[in-house]
Amino acid sequence: MYFKLITLFLVAMMVLAFFGKLRFPGQKRIAQMKCPKCGRYRIGKGPCACEKKG
Repeated sequence: MYFKLITLFLVAMMVLAFFGKLRFPGQKRIAQMKCPKCGRYRIGKGPCACEKKG
């Protein structure tokens, strides 16, 4: 009885993880939001602070 319950729980977790990976494929987009020069995250569409002159 417990084995069946644990197995069903693990299968349900695997299904949730699979659908979560399909629904939120933004991991590549997060990597693109970093500045290529300094590696900091860019906020907004403007240039990074390391590229600004001042």
